Amino acid sequence: MIKKYMTFQKSNGIAPYIWTILCILPFYFIFQAPTTVQIVVGLLLTLSFFILYRIAFISKGWLVYVWTLILIAISITATSLFSYVYFAFFLAYFLGNIKDRIAFLTLYFIHLLSTSVSINYSIVMQEKLFLQQLPFVIIVWISVILLPFSIHNKKERDQLEEKLEDANKRIGELVKLEERQRIARDLHDTLGQKLSMIGLKSDLARKLITKDPEQARNELKEVQETARTALSEVRKMVSSMRGIRLKEELHRIKEILNAAQIDLEIKGDFSLSNVSLFIENILSMCLKEAVNNVVKHSGAKNCCISINQSENGIELSIRDNGKFKGSDGHLAEGHGLIGMKERLEFINGSLDIETSEGTALNIKVPNVQKPRHNQEETE
Repeated sequence: MIKKYMTFQKSNGIAPYIWTILCILPFYFIFQAPTTVQIVVGLLLTLSFFILYRIAFISKGWLVYVWTLILIAISITATSLFSYVYFAFFLAYFLGNIKDRIAFLTLYFIHLLSTSVSINYSIVMQEKLFLQQLPFVIIVWISVILLPFSIHNKKERDQLEEKLEDANKRIGELVKLEERQRIARDLHDTLGQKLSMIGLKSDLARKLITKDPEQARNELKEVQETARTALSEVRKMVSSMRGIRLKEELHRIKEILNAAQIDLEIKGDFSLSNVSLFIENILSMCLKEAVNNVVKHSGAKNCCISINQSENGIELSIRDNGKFKGSDGHLAEGHGLIGMKERLEFINGSLDIETSEGTALNIKVPNVQKPRHNQEETE
């Protein structure tokens, strides 16, 4: 029981206690009334306010206007008769929860105007009980101005975060679907043709085994070579599907550039934090493709690879002092740059090319932040 209470207190803070005090406080002001009739009227107004307040929360459409206007009328009456202005605080909280912007703004200005008029009227009439609590009245009036917009903006932000979370889920599903299709294409291109060839040559060898044994042996030898080639390609494909960290890819790149007699300079920390394996795998494939281009096409003697991870995202740069074989600033066919750009588009990344003083590929990937759960759902 104590554990549940501590969890409740941690999740809600002092808000429940403030609301409890505000719910009890009207009765203190009501019983300050000089006559029994006024006390009875005050009790009926208070009970009516709380009942209608609950109904207003579950209402939709034009009924929201009706119940809100009635609640504003009760609030003005309570302020004028009993110097109780705190119903305006309840209304400010309720208005902030109205989703429709036109309804929110309309009722907000009606409530602000009516509350301001009732407060000024009580001050002009020199209500003693009202003047005694003037500092608290000013706080309530400020709350009437600021609280609805604060709550309304928070609700809109929460809705946008929910939409963003749904969009990220859909993007993840699309990425999985595209990956499945890519695997299907790779398997078809890698195995389909070679398995068909193995089948045809096996049938041919079976027919020739009695008529021309030598030709049958040659056909079987080609079947064996084709099977080995298919196995090798499958292993390469499986290896490329396995998630590769940037740090692992960097070791292979060092060996490749060293064998090509290209000097390598590394800047930044390649041990990324809070980055999914999927994103890092795409960056690794892009880095591998970029370095292959440096070795095969650039004729460079030096290569500099730098990385920077910040709050905005990841910036990966591969710069060499060689010559770019393609149109300046455009993706060159046959260099794998179009494929790199397509991969990066899955994670909202971008690829830019600079061809001044050598060639530089600049890769940028924004941070993907998980939306925080709505605190009200956990309360």
